[in-house]
Amino acid sequence: MKKTFGSDDVELINTEVLYQGFFKMKKYQYRHRQYQGGWSPLIEREIFERGNAVGVLLYDPELDHFVMIEQCRPGSLKDKRSPWLLEIIAGMVEDGEDPHEVAYREAMEEAHVDINKLIAMLGYWVSPGGTTEYVDLFLGLVDSSNLVNYAGLDDEHEDIKVLAVSRQEMLQLLANGGISNAMALIAIQWFLLNEQQLDLADD
Repeated sequence: MKKTFGSDDVELINTEVLYQGFFKMKKYQYRHRQYQGGWSPLIEREIFERGNAVGVLLYDPELDHFVMIEQCRPGSLKDKRSPWLLEIIAGMVEDGEDPHEVAYREAMEEAHVDINKLIAMLGYWVSPGGTTEYVDLFLGLVDSSNLVNYAGLDDEHEDIKVLAVSRQEMLQLLANGGISNAMALIAIQWFLLNEQQLDLADD
């Protein structure tokens, strides 16, 4: 379906850095064309500059296992069940990096596995009403027969548990809310919907 407007139909008038720490917050001033004609008034929004990220769903087609990680997350400290979330591996894209490179790097850093084959899944804006973060999702085919128990980088304060999750366990987790972060949910559901069309043979 063709969209009514494109990037030429918005005017970014000014940006101002409001906060610069581990992350960055900016104020955007912009206006855009409207569906019923003319231009919008000046709009101001505070935007969380998170940067681009990569997520990789690790899957072993031989054992039919998913390799997941578990770690404590500051954004979920108020979770009454547990702030330790079951996730897929992920990492930020640094300046000059290709998302594919990040996928291979994060697989080794966060799960200590080598990706035998990398398949692009989809990309999405995380929460475009308030952040610029964009995620590229991949499927990484791996051998899960000899996983380590723990991984992560000390200098990034990562304390990660590595888990092999069977298909039946994964379906149960999806059904009972055992996976509660958007990146993992999107990746797993995309895989289950598209599995029959994928070439899961190692190159």
